[in-house]
Amino acid sequence: MTEKVPSFFVYGEPDRPLDIGFLHVETVMERRQVHSGCVAAHQHDRMAQITFWTRGRGVYFIEDQRLDFIAPAVSFVPSGVVHGFTVEPDESDALVASVADSALVPIATLSSLAFDRPIMVTGQSENALWEKLRAIMQRLHDDYRRGMPAGLAALLAVATNDIASLASTGIRQAPGSHDLAQAFRRLVDGHFRENWPIERYLETLSTTPHLLTKACRQAFGLSLKAYIDERRLLEAKRLLLFTVRSVEDVSYEIGFHDPAYFSRFFRARTGLPPGEWRHNQAGRSA
Repeated sequence: MTEKVPSFFVYGEPDRPLDIGFLHVETVMERRQVHSGCVAAHQHDRMAQITFWTRGRGVYFIEDQRLDFIAPAVSFVPSGVVHGFTVEPDESDALVASVADSALVPIATLSSLAFDRPIMVTGQSENALWEKLRAIMQRLHDDYRRGMPAGLAALLAVATNDIASLASTGIRQAPGSHDLAQAFRRLVDGHFRENWPIERYLETLSTTPHLLTKACRQAFGLSLKAYIDERRLLEAKRLLLFTVRSVEDVSYEIGFHDPAYFSRFFRARTGLPPGEWRHNQAGRSA
């Protein structure tokens, strides 16, 4: 384990600034020499990924969730979300579309998929939508390889709609609420360690408690305080799972000045104190 979860451009390459509208498409096994079928915990700043497994099976994890899958399977992982997988490299492959957050903005107006949260869909192999998604993702890959960028955004919009249909979500947030919720999410990501009061989020976003609370509940199903607490809990789990930092160090990292209070906070939400939770998770992955 390391001191922090690494952030990559694409897997194995150092993070770097992204051009507006950036899009990259490749197969998982094009990087076989880097990962040999075992992609360790990592994240992408300012870039989301669609991974469509066309063959094989394996274990996928998104944050603290571990999911066994058999192809066909597909995931959407927003920027900043920790993920990885283990597969048999000789038997498995997937098509991966990496797209800058800036490029998702216009696509969001055409898609029913929620771009603010991770999702993985597996099973239902008899559903005809899988073949439609396979065709769209393959065309996305082929057009990208041929240097034909004009229609890539439209293909991505179709792919994300197919993913939403497969997941049986299909609920579109009102654009105004969606935008406000995403702005709140970005602020929380940047400032939850600083213990900003709710009033500072409201002031920064130039909004009212009613509007922000409504947007947060529509997008995330949580109150403002509960969403901030969930973000702190998520960061604590990341650090406990994927680093060797002490519980006390994790406590300070996520903005708690009293490790004992952090332990009570963590136990109230998971049922276990942080050290015991880490030990149990390590045992599950052994």
